[in-house]
Amino acid sequence: MVSERNRLFTILIALFIVCEAMAVRPKIGLVFGGGGAKGAAEVGVLKVLEEAGVQVDYIAGTSIGSIVGGLYAAGYTAKELETMFQTQEWLSLLTDRKASLSNEPYQTINGVTYIFGFPVMDRNSNIFGVMKGESVEQMLDSMLSVKGCKNFESLQIPFSCVTADIRAAQEVVIFKGSVSKAMRASMSIPGIFKPVKLDDRLLVDGGMLNNLPVDVCRKMGADIVIAIDLQQNEQKPRKQTDLSMLSSLADLLGFGGILEWVTNRPDIEKYLENRKKADIYIHPNLPDADASSFGNKNAARMIQAGVVAAKQQLPELQRALIDK
Repeated sequence: MVSERNRLFTILIALFIVCEAMAVRPKIGLVFGGGGAKGAAEVGVLKVLEEAGVQVDYIAGTSIGSIVGGLYAAGYTAKELETMFQTQEWLSLLTDRKASLSNEPYQTINGVTYIFGFPVMDRNSNIFGVMKGESVEQMLDSMLSVKGCKNFESLQIPFSCVTADIRAAQEVVIFKGSVSKAMRASMSIPGIFKPVKLDDRLLVDGGMLNNLPVDVCRKMGADIVIAIDLQQNEQKPRKQTDLSMLSSLADLLGFGGILEWVTNRPDIEKYLENRKKADIYIHPNLPDADASSFGNKNAARMIQAGVVAAKQQLPELQRALIDK
């Protein structure tokens, strides 16, 4: 009887110690900013974090950051994502290029005009934007299926995907439903990709309003937020303009939100606030890269830039973990 009580007591103590350890460890959130092809640098950061044994508890991403973040949340490793960036034909995927028309200077099929296989005009649609993004969405859906994570609820790490309602110019954070559709919405650059219809909203690139969603990750429950910022140009807040004279007409025509965004760029102020709120700010140096710099050599160079930037911040991360 005594030995049984001792055994039970030992088990309870062990459970107490485990619970205490779990409670003490700060929850780490990882924020993936937008930036097109520069997203390869985010993979470099992941390589360093994995090597350092950093356990990520929450992920938030915008645009290309939603793709990298979503796939990482589904269980893809940094090495697997590195291979993806260096082997995928991103130009064809993102532009819905028809390989069968790649040698045709000009061709119109079913109302869609192609130049060397690239769609440049769709006479059947009244939605602004030429690229449907079907190819990249199918690829993402297939990759997520491999990990058994087609819906947010099945992801290995909680993930929030940032998009924007183009008509109202309102931020929309998606955290349930189809992951590939949310990613597709988050990367829909206005005027290039067709918006994604979700309920009564037309969703586009989340970078329109929140390109570095530190605030989103913090709301998810992160104690320490690591933010990967791909933006290279200095951003300064704009002087706000009074739109009261035009707002009524703009609202009537259905683009009041767009007018507000174009004129006052509220995303810049939010971006600057989120930069300050990040506990660990990682900013890969990519002076010669832009959003369209896809390709094996560019990807390798940008991944390495991410590695260098992350290693510079590792001591700061270690201090933050101790302080928390």
